[in-house]
Amino acid sequence: MEKQLIISVGREFGSGGHEIAEILAKRFSLPFYDRNLLDEIANEKALEEHDLHQYDELPRNVLASRTVRGYSNSPEEVVARMQFDFLRKKALEGESFVAVGRCSEDVLKEFDGLVSFFIIADMETKLKRIMRIRGISELEAEAVIRRHDKKRKAYHNYYCQTKWGDARNYDMAINCSKLGMEGTADIMEQFIRRRNQ
Repeated sequence: MEKQLIISVGREFGSGGHEIAEILAKRFSLPFYDRNLLDEIANEKALEEHDLHQYDELPRNVLASRTVRGYSNSPEEVVARMQFDFLRKKALEGESFVAVGRCSEDVLKEFDGLVSFFIIADMETKLKRIMRIRGISELEAEAVIRRHDKKRKAYHNYYCQTKWGDARNYDMAINCSKLGMEGTADIMEQFIRRRNQ
């Protein structure tokens, strides 16, 4: 049986972490889980995809929810827990895959096959990327980046003991501004192959 490989990619908004994770998934011929895992969960549980997507990677709204005997009525928390359970189930079944975000470096930390990364980029690189992709001004792009990163940080820090983006919580943190998407993926691929020898 082939060794299990789980690649976890955390990322700053606009860094290109999603794209780099897709490159790695193709290079290793692995299933790729990002927002699309919500579609699988919705299909599995006969739920509406939109109902899940609207709460994706959001921290629990403490003012509009409560927990009684371990059960939460927070839709954000319910969706987060469903994603964590989905990833754990795949890992327990022995599947190898790439997971983007969703606290995967923490949720799957007990699996020996886990290799975790955090992708950052210089602000100038992120601004150019978001301006190009969304067709917005630099000022708007900066606001979007700050808003998304604030949400990601709050989400991660609510569900995990570790802090979002803290390099000590990942096998490697890397700035993709220096080498670009393919070059960064090359370094990550080398790291994965050496680690899994």
